[in-house]
Amino acid sequence: MNNPADDHKATFHLWARARSLAMRTPDTRNRYVDFLRALSILAVISGHWVMAAPSVTSGEFVLGHLLSLKPWTQWLTWGFQVMPVFFLVGGYANGVSWRAAVRDRTTYGQWLSTRLQRLIGPVLVLVLVWGVLGAIAQLLGGRPQNVGFISQAALIPIWFLSVYIVVVVMVPLTWRAWDRFGLASFWVLGAAALLNDVLFFAADMRAVGWINYVFVWVAIHQLGYAWRDGRLQGYRRALLWACGGLLLLVFAVTVGPYPTSMVGVPGEGISNTTPPKLPILALGLFQTGLLLSIENRAQRWLAKTGPWTATLLINGMIMTIYLWHLTASTLVMGLAFKLGGLGLDLEPGTGLWWSLRPAWVAAYVAVLLILTLLFNRLERGGTGASKIVAPWRLVCGALLSCGGLAMLALNGVAGDQWLGLRVYALCLPFLGAWLAGLLPSLRDLRRVWGT
Repeated sequence: MNNPADDHKATFHLWARARSLAMRTPDTRNRYVDFLRALSILAVISGHWVMAAPSVTSGEFVLGHLLSLKPWTQWLTWGFQVMPVFFLVGGYANGVSWRAAVRDRTTYGQWLSTRLQRLIGPVLVLVLVWGVLGAIAQLLGGRPQNVGFISQAALIPIWFLSVYIVVVVMVPLTWRAWDRFGLASFWVLGAAALLNDVLFFAADMRAVGWINYVFVWVAIHQLGYAWRDGRLQGYRRALLWACGGLLLLVFAVTVGPYPTSMVGVPGEGISNTTPPKLPILALGLFQTGLLLSIENRAQRWLAKTGPWTATLLINGMIMTIYLWHLTASTLVMGLAFKLGGLGLDLEPGTGLWWSLRPAWVAAYVAVLLILTLLFNRLERGGTGASKIVAPWRLVCGALLSCGGLAMLALNGVAGDQWLGLRVYALCLPFLGAWLAGLLPSLRDLRRVWGT
């Protein structure tokens, strides 16, 4: 078992390391980019934890969702759905990184290899852990449908990673489009997303809708380039973007055929996120304008040592806490059920249920802290597994990994193959990592874990 004193020392060490980095931060760094990255991930985690509504009904564990149990909470997703902010920040950061790579004559293969190592490396352990847990649960008599449902709930975060990796692979193309066409590259993608929705609803071409994963998220990513090049700066200009986005969003969900919720609601046939639709793009416009309108004030606040140190601390473990936060909450819910349904006998959405939410969140945070201290070294130190490989191998490996991650995010680990698992989906991320030269060796793992 973990020694609490050791956990305290590890936490103090991480803070001291972040503070040291904070003191050495050059004045040219845009601290607001890092702050928004941390803020967006924390908002997503908070939303997932608050909206989960576990309960026990007739002796059976039921993982309900507050959005379907209490429809009024769907309006809250306009604040909790901040993935557009993450893609905006990704566009800014990738624009800076790719421009530097071009300036320094760094090859696409070298640049992409470094990016993929940071994105794919940490998720492999999560996939492996849930594959093992899924096999053990079924060997001990667990029902496959339960294993699939629980693992899918824990692996929801990797859907974003699979999409973002594809966007990163496309950076040279999207940057070239920005460099040549400017904001027109955003508007064309926005128009394509709208046309796609027309085909989705009016022509009932549902399969075509999945292309919007590219149109919508790359469009928001283009706004990150615009931010980087100063095309969105200025209080009034930013507020115009915010007002335009908000008006479009309100029009889409009140007059248009779109649901209110900005995330998928169990039981509803139409989702604004699966695949993404016009409201997500409008939400991205609103959030971009609103956040950039306060950038100058935020920059002055982040110039202080405390806020900037906290920002660096969170960014240093951001992938770990994002990937493992639903595993943490799943473990807490499972433990509560095993303890006789402790705290699970309340009707979700009642006053007493809401009053106990802070206690549940505190338990989630405690478990997540343990998981973060255990697995953060994979993100912090990397595996050192990246090798010089041909660009085609990097791209194909990335797409293979994305395919496996997407399937696991949609359906979990349970299947009708060996050990009751979806073996092909579990293997694809590792096969992709191997093809891209990102699969760590035993020596790499020993170095990371300090053994």
